[in-house]
Amino acid sequence: MPQYSPGIMSEICPEIRIRSATVDDVAVIFELICALAAYEKLSDAVTGNPQALHEHLFGDRPYAEALIAEYSGTVVGFALFFYNYSTFLTQPGLYLEDLFVLPDYRGRGIGKSLIEKLAKLAVDRGCGRMEWSVLDWNEPAIAFYRRLGAEILPDWRICRLTGEALVNRG
Repeated sequence: MPQYSPGIMSEICPEIRIRSATVDDVAVIFELICALAAYEKLSDAVTGNPQALHEHLFGDRPYAEALIAEYSGTVVGFALFFYNYSTFLTQPGLYLEDLFVLPDYRGRGIGKSLIEKLAKLAVDRGCGRMEWSVLDWNEPAIAFYRRLGAEILPDWRICRLTGEALVNRG
């Protein structure tokens, strides 16, 4: 996958630095994934591990990329994303799988800095759009995304095959 520029300081707040994840960040990214799952009351859904995350981010065939958010040198958030494709636009897009900022660091522009960096990457890479999902109960996140200008699509539902249903179709 293409690599992008090293970390940049945020124009919003000089204490914020957004940078591409490195191999050394795998453990902290996995900790943040677990914190996200706890926030969403889905801790029991975390069945992965740091070794698999390492392979999928930095192995021979990377499946995803990640950005790290630092505040005054401390890792406080991440965004994990990958390419998708729009047949109607006939262009690639970026799909944001997860964006998470530790609760004590919210309201400081960190989430906005992550979204802005991802939007810049999407534009720089020739993507026609950037998409993500948000839980319907997460009103603070929905309000945040709307303030950024995101359209919340009311007519679309996520479909998913996992576990036995996936294996039986594969």
